[in-house]
Amino acid sequence: MTADPRPATNQFGDFAPGSRRISRRGLLQFGSLAGLALPLGGLALTQAAAADSARRPVAGNPLKSCILIFCNGGPSHIDTFDMKPAAPAEVRGEFQPIPTSLTGCAVCEHLPNTARLMHRLTLIRSMQHRMRGHRSGVTNSLCGLPPPSGDVCTIPPEQEQLPSYGSRLTWLLRDRGRGPSLPHVALPYTIRDSGIVLPGQSAGFLGPRYQRFQIEKDPDATDFGVTSVSLPHDVTLARLEHRESLLKLLDGQSDELPRGESVRHMQACYGRAFGLLSSEGVRAAFELSRETPRIRERYGRNIVGQSVLLARRLVEAGVQFVNVNIGDQQNEWYWDDHKSNFPGHRRKLAPFDLAFSSLIDDLADRSLLDSTLVIALGEFGRTPKINPDAGRDHWPDCYTAVLAGGGAREGMIHGASDRIGAYPVSDPVGPADLAATLFSRFDFDPATEIFDHTGRPFRLAEGTPISGLFANEMLPGK
Repeated sequence: MTADPRPATNQFGDFAPGSRRISRRGLLQFGSLAGLALPLGGLALTQAAAADSARRPVAGNPLKSCILIFCNGGPSHIDTFDMKPAAPAEVRGEFQPIPTSLTGCAVCEHLPNTARLMHRLTLIRSMQHRMRGHRSGVTNSLCGLPPPSGDVCTIPPEQEQLPSYGSRLTWLLRDRGRGPSLPHVALPYTIRDSGIVLPGQSAGFLGPRYQRFQIEKDPDATDFGVTSVSLPHDVTLARLEHRESLLKLLDGQSDELPRGESVRHMQACYGRAFGLLSSEGVRAAFELSRETPRIRERYGRNIVGQSVLLARRLVEAGVQFVNVNIGDQQNEWYWDDHKSNFPGHRRKLAPFDLAFSSLIDDLADRSLLDSTLVIALGEFGRTPKINPDAGRDHWPDCYTAVLAGGGAREGMIHGASDRIGAYPVSDPVGPADLAATLFSRFDFDPATEIFDHTGRPFRLAEGTPISGLFANEMLPGK
């Protein structure tokens, strides 16, 4: 029997792709690839969570992307999109309503740019749930399911947590060819409570294959950059492609080598890393310096404006789910105004108004609004009655979510609250219903099952798609 030929090398010292085997020395040299892939550990792949039969797509024209702008801390619905000017002074507060481009709809005076676009937006004024704490409310809002421990929200290990919207979408897209190199991005920081990372942001029990790509830096910083998606200065695209050939060669010998779970995870991570590093469009999306000064000023030169601008660039590059987190306990953007609600909200509303309205205008100008659903909300609203500290406290019993694009009916107000904004009086909507609506728009049946590491099934979304919210309703297929 003829022995395998010795692998040839190229000018980079790498083994030629036509080689049939890799020697021990070759395997050692192959280890240098870790320098490229390990920074992308958040994109590592694990085994599929369920068989293909668990997927049941629905008919219709699916979304291409979603931008979820999450106002952490819970902005006041009464002082933004559901004002009550006829209510008593202790309810209506200091802010004045202003007319909008939608007849009969008024919003806060500190949202003038958004008011100009109200005919393009959809308001859900009847959001509600039972989670009264930040930890449980954030989890409920970012994954559409309340934490298993309820309002106490004991933080379980990550591998036991509920997966986020973006991670579930990544799981659903796992077998659609090669797929996008970066399906889910979160920025500009991870949401924490007393230093603890809150559930609802990670892939949870789905595992690291479906993890978000997390940015932990202010996009408005002069030195902003994402080194994980940049090629090292001494590695050309040709050299990267050659190393990818080596990876495929090594995989071809897998039947001769013992392969544990961790090895499969790492090999999958290499594959995703190669795809990301070789994607010029994705890498360029992170380069905000490519935008004109006028555009950057238009969104606002602050962490909020530049994060929202970056989200627009990411969906242009094919990223399918982007979380933009506005507010953290450690910074000035936190919306939890138990004290001095009006000065606090005044500071945050102006940058939000500028960034949000610029995003909607920009997506429309670039013909991206129809295929991109924008959602803005917090984990709950605020109490109707102003407290003795001139603030408002947590109030999940009624609050507002704002939608734009993605086929949502323009100039629509879904549901209504009572005269003081305390409870819905029509068409109540829970986070689970919003989750079901979101996945339906992405062309997936909310009844699709996902499985945790023990094999226990969970529905993709426990709620019901919100009827009448979209021009072309998408109902589960038979």
